[in-house]
Amino acid sequence: MRAVLMAGGSGTRLRPLTCDLPKPMVPILNRPIAEHIINLLKRHQITEVIATLHYLPDVLRDYFQDGDDFGVQMTYAVEEDQPLGTAGCVKNIAELLDETFLVISGDSITDFDLTAAIEFHKQKKSKATLILTRVPNPIEFGVVITDEEGRINRFLEKPSTSEIFSDTVNTGTYILEPEVLEYLPDNTETDFSKDLFPLLLAKNEPMYGYIAQGYWCDVGHLDAYREAQYDALYGKVKLDFAYTEISPGIWKGQNTYIDHTAIIESPAIIGDNCRIGARVQIEAGTVIGDNVTIGADANLKRPIVWNGAIIGEEAQLSACVISRGTRVDRRANVLEASVVGSLSTVGEEAQISPGVRVWPSKKIESGAVLNINLIWGNTAQRNLFGQRGVQGLANIDITPEFAVKLGAAYGSTLKPGSKVTVSRDQRNVSRMVTRSLIAGLMSVGVDIQNLDATAVPIARTVIPTMSVAGGIHVRVHPDRPDYILIEFMDNKGINISKAQEKKIEGAYFKEDMRRAQIHEIGDVAYPSQVNDRYCTAFEKLLHVSTLRNSRAKVVIDYVYSVTGAVLPQMLDKFGADAVVLNASLNKHAVSTTEREGLLTQLGHVVEALKANFGVQVSANGEQLILVDESGIPIRGEMLTALMVDMILTSNPRGTVVVPVHASSAVEQVARRHDGKVIRTKANPTALMEASQKYPNVVLAGSGDTGFIFPHLHPGFDAMFCIAKLIEMLTIQERSLATVRAELPRVIHRSHTVRCPWSAKGALMRYLVETHPAQNLELIDGVKIGQSHDDSWLLVLPDASEPVVHLFANSNERDWVDETLRNYRSRVQIFVERQQEQHPAEVQ
Repeated sequence: MRAVLMAGGSGTRLRPLTCDLPKPMVPILNRPIAEHIINLLKRHQITEVIATLHYLPDVLRDYFQDGDDFGVQMTYAVEEDQPLGTAGCVKNIAELLDETFLVISGDSITDFDLTAAIEFHKQKKSKATLILTRVPNPIEFGVVITDEEGRINRFLEKPSTSEIFSDTVNTGTYILEPEVLEYLPDNTETDFSKDLFPLLLAKNEPMYGYIAQGYWCDVGHLDAYREAQYDALYGKVKLDFAYTEISPGIWKGQNTYIDHTAIIESPAIIGDNCRIGARVQIEAGTVIGDNVTIGADANLKRPIVWNGAIIGEEAQLSACVISRGTRVDRRANVLEASVVGSLSTVGEEAQISPGVRVWPSKKIESGAVLNINLIWGNTAQRNLFGQRGVQGLANIDITPEFAVKLGAAYGSTLKPGSKVTVSRDQRNVSRMVTRSLIAGLMSVGVDIQNLDATAVPIARTVIPTMSVAGGIHVRVHPDRPDYILIEFMDNKGINISKAQEKKIEGAYFKEDMRRAQIHEIGDVAYPSQVNDRYCTAFEKLLHVSTLRNSRAKVVIDYVYSVTGAVLPQMLDKFGADAVVLNASLNKHAVSTTEREGLLTQLGHVVEALKANFGVQVSANGEQLILVDESGIPIRGEMLTALMVDMILTSNPRGTVVVPVHASSAVEQVARRHDGKVIRTKANPTALMEASQKYPNVVLAGSGDTGFIFPHLHPGFDAMFCIAKLIEMLTIQERSLATVRAELPRVIHRSHTVRCPWSAKGALMRYLVETHPAQNLELIDGVKIGQSHDDSWLLVLPDASEPVVHLFANSNERDWVDETLRNYRSRVQIFVERQQEQHPAEVQ
């Protein structure tokens, strides 16, 4: 049997708890109401659950995902445009309901015997069975009256006092046959109690009421919410606890410290990673979430404290609700039936009077007495992670206070006592951000291996050798000198996965962070010989004797980056004649225009010195542009093809990994050497992962991202690339100009078209539906191949801007020009039609 979980409500009567949380996700005993419902369904062998969502649908969907972790199979139906009502949203998924099914409200706590109710339904051959219960005051609920057989003959939705004719009420749980949905119109807002059930009654369809024994509480308002918590703690309802019962009536989570002088009365529940200070008094009925800190001498009289809250010394909490991430400072007093919304601050010695509601993200000044509700306006939240790490305007988006919180969020996803490396470029702003990240990491009990100012390739090389959980690197963004880029790496030196990014975002936005005790605060160490470790790994992968005999003359422009502190030593050791430009570390970040000027200067110097080649190194040691002996730059697609040609000449039948949009010159070069080409998504992490995943990979990357040599480390490395180039040119007895002249002549062009975020998915679907499947490749975006070899067009949505990129590739210039014109027009026309059809959505 399938169950439909009605999870679309916004819980307006539970404000301010539900400003940023759908009502089914409000916690009871530190678990969402919806999880308790799923546990109830499981107890009665109902494991297929369809959740109907409307208000903040991603919160519930992200928590339960496919349901596997909860022992059920979850699917979701989202009411996109408008709420369809309790019955309308079920009618909307009628094609999924081909046999008897159960509908259950997502905002009630119950332990009803569903198996008995289903058996009653089948025995009566009912078309619709309402699970009923008796309550002392039915005025808030739909009253139902049945005959002695249980058949319903009258009901009234939410009666007035004079209309009450029974104490038997509708609990919002129904057992239905699929054919009853045929009475409902499509795509229309309808309600079970107001529309469907009166109609079934009028049609004389068999409709019964099953009066259930057991507990039921409609968590429809704040008093009921507190009541449900207390009833669960005192065992009036059968719910699963998330923690171990350490003594009768006291449940405690993992890694929670309780001072031996604290006094805890039962029943009480204390979550994971909590810290309970000296002489704290916790009265019976108290619920404390995960990652909560309670200061010394605080007095808790039956409050409900959500995850991540910080309660100061001598604070007084009385039968109130303290929401997620809220701070109640020293000697503050929060009185009965009051509610403090998430991420708020109650100042020292402030008082919140009984019944007062504080909306999220508010600050109550020290010493203030709040007697009226403090209402909250909407605030926007953004994703932390973009296409590559966390980035934003230096000292505007990426501030010290932001970095402290980000460091604590990342550290909270690791085990206490974990170690991470932290490294940066040499800019002052990067030093500032790095120190703040270190402070945040230490505050949650994470130890730091501080690599200080270090090129990215060095950090990636040493991470796997240091027994660390991962690493962070901070630098000025390679493409925007006013931006900071913070990258997170795993214990192999690869950028972390999307799943790990989501965990960090969850901890950051929910303020769900643990706090270390003083003796648990993280430590900082400065490991020695970091450069030596890199140099050793570097040397092992080169023919050192070849380099020493090459007598190569190379001009290197370091563009004022930290790379200049490492590479000159390496090349000098190998006997190369390296002429260094712009190696000082005391200049501001260089703009794109300035970099182009330095590249022109580099070309002139190479020509004047008759050097073998020149290199401009950027992105803190990751990226490079070559200049041949004639002073002509080699970059982008030509650089990609050149590197593939040289590496496969040295490693025939090797495998190279390139992004999906790279020129088909790569395949043409690979065919000459019996090599293999693997294409990945157009982001750096995908290239890193693929370079480690596939066997016999000798090179990964592109002229735009830089190049990976997987046997050295999984990241891009311009420094090793320079040494490898000297080696390969010497062994192959070639010059860059010669290699370039031998490359295939492929026409590869791109164009960018504006496309609103809301139209991107529809555009991709349109392209897939309007082209033969055998001509499509869907690695990233939609790649449309042609009958003749190596001709294709790629439509690639941008990960961070409302645009799509068109890439056309062929051996024929006319085909490329015509195809780009054609698809540019098609995309523009499609976007215009979407704007006409959905003007409110497409902005």
